Amino acid sequence: MLTPITEQLESLRPVLVRFARLQLRNDSAADDVVQETLVAVLEKPDGYTGQSSLRTYLIGIMKHKIVDVLRQSGRTRQFAADEDEQEEDVAQALFAADGHPLQRPRHWGNPDASLEQQDFFRVLELCLENLPPKTARIFMMREWLGLDTTEICKELDISAANAWVILYRARLRLRECLDLHWFGNRVAPGKK
Repeated sequence: MLTPITEQLESLRPVLVRFARLQLRNDSAADDVVQETLVAVLEKPDGYTGQSSLRTYLIGIMKHKIVDVLRQSGRTRQFAADEDEQEEDVAQALFAADGHPLQRPRHWGNPDASLEQQDFFRVLELCLENLPPKTARIFMMREWLGLDTTEICKELDISAANAWVILYRARLRLRECLDLHWFGNRVAPGKK
């Protein structure tokens, strides 16, 4: 018979696995990181005080484990050459030749209140999943895992200029996706 915390951990496992796979691009390593995270919580159940959601608590633990794996690995990853071309097309579709946006973004209301809503995180997660893998990974490494540009460049064997361009494009795509699917008509990405 499963305890309440064990049931909650089991229900959150798929979310953790998806997040880890997005960052590590290795199913085995992702499963290991998730397993280590769950074991850490089960070994010290009193560590979770309930000040945040269990999901937030687990992802916080897992972030540190992912950073450790990324720092320990000396591997590099090759990305598809046409991803950069696809991203360039998106940038051209959003901006005029002088660099100004073709359309002003919609008013987003109170972003702090939106962040409190679980649906926002679900839509954000779907928007991240719709980014090209290289773009999503670099964005998450920088904005979620908190790695600096030097660490990202070393891990992925890219230049700082390339990293900043990819981050810029990721932010553009996320803004567009959130504008369409959260702040606009709130249709989940990929659904009509």
